[in-house]
Amino acid sequence: MKTRVLSQAVAAVFATVLLGATAPAFAADAHSHGHGAAPQKLTLDHGKKWTTDAPLRTGMQKIRDAIAPQLDAIHTGKLPAAQYAALAAAIDAEIAGIVQNCKLPPEADANLHLVIAQMMEGTEAMQGKNPKAKPQTGAVKVVQALDSYAKYFDHAGWKGLKH
Repeated sequence: MKTRVLSQAVAAVFATVLLGATAPAFAADAHSHGHGAAPQKLTLDHGKKWTTDAPLRTGMQKIRDAIAPQLDAIHTGKLPAAQYAALAAAIDAEIAGIVQNCKLPPEADANLHLVIAQMMEGTEAMQGKNPKAKPQTGAVKVVQALDSYAKYFDHAGWKGLKH
């Protein structure tokens, strides 16, 4: 149990360190495994959704489960800044876990970078790191990234978010 808590703490620190760079730079560089250039926009795999692996599905499900109960408060403008920050930190921790355990084929991985970059832009706004973006706008970016994930990645049983 102590090992798991330590691993989660390390993942959270890893995510925090990664957020020091811009999200697009992260998507293109920090997660690169030598797969070549990342696409400029999401694409399908010859008309089919990209494969996923268990760590990706688990992490994305946890992100969805974290934000879903907050949607009403987000949309009505009633979610306090501290809750935006806490939600963003939880999402960043899951992103770090996804990045750490990435085992996708190169083309799927490159497309995933775009989804992760959009999420990270959202969490930066949610944490107040981007003074030009409202936390609410950041949360919407995360939800849009989850919608993109649903459209481009094969995740059996995935339920979209109504927003």
